[in-house]
Formats: sequence, C-alpha cells, structure tokens
Amino acid sequence: MNQYLWIQNGLVIDPDNNREAVGEIFAKDGLIVKDLTDEEKDKATIYDAKNLVVAPGLVDIHVHFREPGQTHKEDIASGSRAAAAGGFTSVVCMPNTNPVCDSVGTLERIKASIEKESVIHIYTTGCLTIGMKGEQLCPTGQLKGAGVVALTDDGLCVQNNEIMRRAVEYATLHKLPIMDHCQDVSLTKDAVMNEGEVSLKLGLKGWPRAAEDIIVARNIILSELTGAHIHMQHVSSYHSVELLRNAKARGIPVTGEASPHHIEFTDECIGDYNTLFKMNPPLRTNKDRLALIEGLKDGTIDCIATDHAPHSNTEKDCEFDKAPFGIIGLENALASTLGTLFHNKELSLKEVIALMTHKGAEICNLPAGNLSIGARADICIFDPNKKWIVNGDDFKSKSRNCPWIGRTLRGQVKATYVEGKEVYRLRV
Repeated sequence: MNQYLWIQNGLVIDPDNNREAVGEIFAKDGLIVKDLTDEEKDKATIYDAKNLVVAPGLVDIHVHFREPGQTHKEDIASGSRAAAAGGFTSVVCMPNTNPVCDSVGTLERIKASIEKESVIHIYTTGCLTIGMKGEQLCPTGQLKGAGVVALTDDGLCVQNNEIMRRAVEYATLHKLPIMDHCQDVSLTKDAVMNEGEVSLKLGLKGWPRAAEDIIVARNIILSELTGAHIHMQHVSSYHSVELLRNAKARGIPVTGEASPHHIEFTDECIGDYNTLFKMNPPLRTNKDRLALIEGLKDGTIDCIATDHAPHSNTEKDCEFDKAPFGIIGLENALASTLGTLFHNKELSLKEVIALMTHKGAEICNLPAGNLSIGARADICIFDPNKKWIVNGDDFKSKSRNCPWIGRTLRGQVKATYVEGKEVYRLRV
C-alpha cells in the first residue's frame, strides 16, 4: 500500500473544524498530515477532486450487519463494502444478532470477523438485558471491557421501567451511552404501519405515534433522574421531537437520530401494500416528516443514521402483514439525505455533512468524523449534484430491500478512503 495520499483541488468541507474551502488533503501512514515533503509527494497516490467535495468519512451509528446468525441477508464483509460504497468509514452495529451480543464470547467472535473481513471501522454494541428479554441486566463492565461503544436492546425496547433505570445507571457508571428503540409494545400488538387515515384506507393495523412518545418521555425522565446519556433511535413522531426539544432546553443529556427514510417518505408511500416501505418505527405523516426536518435544523435531533436492516427478497415478497420490518440504505443514504435537506434548501451542504459525520461520532465517542491533523485519513469524496438511478444490481449489500431502487437521486459517492487506503471507487 502506498503510504502517501494527496487529494487535490477539491472543496474540502470539514464541519468539525469549521473548514469549507477549495484545498488539499494530505495523508501519511494512514493519518491526516499538514503537508508532505517534495519527495513524499513524488511517491504519493494522487486523486484530483476538482468539482467534487472532500469530506470526512461518513459515520452511521445504527446498522445491522446480521453476523452471526443471518448471514444470508448480510455479513461483515458485504455490509462493510456497502458502507464504503456509500461513503461511510465508521459504523456502529446493533446487537440483535443470533445469538445476541449479551456476552463477551459473542462479541469476540464478531470482532474477529471484523478484523478479518471489514474494509471500514466497525464498532460493536452490547445488549442492555440478557437475551434482549428485558428481564435481567447484562454484565455491563464485561461488555465495556470487550470494547462495546454503547448499550441497547435495539428492536426490543425494555418495557420494565425499574429494569431500565438500573440498566442506565450501570451504563453511566461505565461511561457508556444507552441507545433506545422507543416502543411501548402494549400499544403496537400486530401493528404494521402508522395509525391514521392511510391505515384505515388499507385495512391494516395501525401503530400510534404514542407508542414512541411514551417511551421517549420515560427516557427523558430517567435521564434527568440518573444523569444518563440516553439516545433515542430513529425518531419518527412530531410529538417526540417536541419532547426532545423541551428536554434539551432543560439541560437533560438526551440525544436523537433521524433516518433518511423518515425525513423523505410518508405512510402514503405504502400505496398498494408495498413492503419496501414497511419499517419499524413506521413511516408517518407529512406533519411528522416536517417536524423531523425542523428538529435536524435546530439541533433537537443530533444526527442522521440509516438503520440499515437487510432482508432477503423472499422475506419481503409476501403479504404486507407478514413481511419483516426494515430496509437497507447505506449505499444511497448520502444522496437521499442531500435530496431531502440540501437540494430542497433546508440545510447547507456543510450542515448535512455534520449530521452524517462528527455529530454521530460524538454520541458514541468514536475517533471519527473530522479531518483534523493527526486523525485517521478516513475520507469521502462525492459529487453533490450528480444524478444517478439507484440500481439494486450494483449494490455491495447482499440484500435488495431498498425503497429507492429505480429512483433518480442527486449526489454520488466517487471514492472512499479508510486510513489513507482506497476502499471504494466508482467505476464508470
């Protein structure tokens, strides 16, 4: 591997360092450096980024790579390559594998696969409760020692408030954030989409936004009580946005994320029972969608996260009621987010990049998301204006459950570097 990298002529946008100007980026031995010597420049790999944006490698703190247990959908190798194709250089994997990540043994198995197969930086999370059953706390200290960056029972929200209180207290003792999938399951039994006019029209069981709002409120109360940092995953309800806004105004240490699909689509997209728009939490109304965008604009919602959730074609190709929840989105996340926020003039390019780099990294305390001198040379180079049609046949992911397939998006990743090494380049 060439140990020197020289990226020329690009518009360098590094929000964490308040940098936005045409310039150069240099890397040596995998790290960002201020400059290279003339001799080193002669040996460097050169990338001419004229008319392109050079940004920190993107960061996604909410993905599912399905290893171990469901590798027919995704694995570390395919998931990491999909991430690289989307410009992501650091991701955080959820623990709902098979077996779940509630023990050091399972985590070590995953870490061994990451070391062997991944082309990007993959971080692991551990479960809050054993078996993700919400009944008995996991060995928090052991999981921290094994290298997890957060704790979560993603997909199976802890329902018992006393257990959740103890879980967040122990996590706080070990300086770990808690990431919560906010869902009161007593309100969502057999529900498959947002409760409202569309669910009534389609004759499908509705999922009230109150199921999310109640748990967001619970978590805010517990955060204020214990001082724990609780992060709300894939916020989808306008009322949850308001709850977070009020909590932050009072100095409570809570954060939240929004997914590209929740800020772009609504429950109207389900149309003729299209299972590619079935997700958890469900797509909601335009009022909710606009509230999420406002939350991103005023800082109520801290970052963008994809909730990349691969499923096979056969699993999704069935009746809407029976199809699994979830979609993939790593490979088109930048373009879809740019379309919703930048090209629609909701946020500047610099602000969008911030939501997809250092702001997510800060939630999980990751060494990622900026182009500081001495930082890892993790870089995303993209054309913010290039239009392209999403083609599932081009995906690096094993799965194709993507609602953007066939759509024209604007904003295309050209190259991705991890520690100065090219891990993706668009071939045309």
